[in-house]
Amino acid sequence: MFNPASMQKAVEERLQMNKKLLQGVNSLLSIEEVDVGLTPKELVYEEDKVKLYHYKPLVKKVSPVPTLIVYALVNRQYMMDLQQNRSVVRGWLEQGLDVYIVDWGYPDKMDKYITMEDYIDGYINNAVDTVRRLSGQDKINLLGVCQGGTFCTIYAALYPEKIKNLVTMVAPIDFHVDDGLLNIWSRYLNVDTMVDTYGVIPGDFMNVGFLMLKPFQLMLDKYMGLLNNIDNPEVVQDFVRMEKWIFDSPGQAGEAFRKFIKDLYQDNKLIKNELELGGRTVNLKKITMPVLNVFAEQDHLVPPSSSKPLNKAVGSKDTDVISFPGGHIGIYVSSKSQKEVAPAVSKWLHDRSEPEKKSKPAEKTKPAGEKPAASPGAKASKDTRDTKGTAESKDTKSEKAESKDTK
Repeated sequence: MFNPASMQKAVEERLQMNKKLLQGVNSLLSIEEVDVGLTPKELVYEEDKVKLYHYKPLVKKVSPVPTLIVYALVNRQYMMDLQQNRSVVRGWLEQGLDVYIVDWGYPDKMDKYITMEDYIDGYINNAVDTVRRLSGQDKINLLGVCQGGTFCTIYAALYPEKIKNLVTMVAPIDFHVDDGLLNIWSRYLNVDTMVDTYGVIPGDFMNVGFLMLKPFQLMLDKYMGLLNNIDNPEVVQDFVRMEKWIFDSPGQAGEAFRKFIKDLYQDNKLIKNELELGGRTVNLKKITMPVLNVFAEQDHLVPPSSSKPLNKAVGSKDTDVISFPGGHIGIYVSSKSQKEVAPAVSKWLHDRSEPEKKSKPAEKTKPAGEKPAASPGAKASKDTRDTKGTAESKDTKSEKAESKDTK
């Protein structure tokens, strides 16, 4: 039976939806470019395509021991400083940490022979030495994110004399867990054929693989979420900013990628203390400095079971964990993380960052051409660009709109 009231309601809903879509289209068309990584920082060292930045302090009292952030190779480090109101880096600066960060750049076909030794013994070691020199500290804090956390763990085992505290965030350590598809797929990956064919593995190729891990959520659900809020300009801006980061994926240097997949994902050598780097065996028991292990409970890329074994594998007597009820990316950008995880990491570092001894003051400037040891391509630059205790959270409800799992 024809119902005029129902028909009127349907027409009004359709008109309202059309109005909402029109507002959303206008918001999208008005966005020329989204800004990311806005927290002020200074370029203090560069080598090849790698840059080291020092963030400018935001408070008067700053921790005497600086913290160096090492991000993964597969994504861009500005996820840590994606936007002003959800910036882990800015939060740490406001809490008094002295923060440096590595920008890996974009490898091209000239970089296909770069190895894991080049990344860890070369670039990371030179970045650590630069921070030590600039800060006047013999030991610094090292904070690694995802694959960067794996690299930092390896580095801390090889150079324990340079590291005051080690923090890993959503970092894979035991690669033979069965909780995540990435771990399982990688065991059967014909990485030799891939590297021999591509030289540098394309970022788009990596992106397709990551999207296939959670196809509904990453390729459909998030767009439905946008549609429900498309008339909100702030939501649209945040969505575009996140999409920019997701698809801003550098290529992977072939030889480093080959070793990472074969020795870690396929042979699981790190947790077994069998990994060799530059002729040395990486023994996790040599990590005797304090260790903080941060993981996300709903992480589909690096499940908690892959990160947790670190605490028992190291030789340190001071180990701690922070368990976050969210996903791989929510641990940085959700408001819950900003309120809980970032301050907990900061407090943990502050509690353990008393300098061991006074070193000579760092030089204010560096003569042109001066380079750290074994860094033939390095150069200095003054260019300006832009808790003790476990801090586990029992809140298992993720903030749906804020802790979107991406990659």
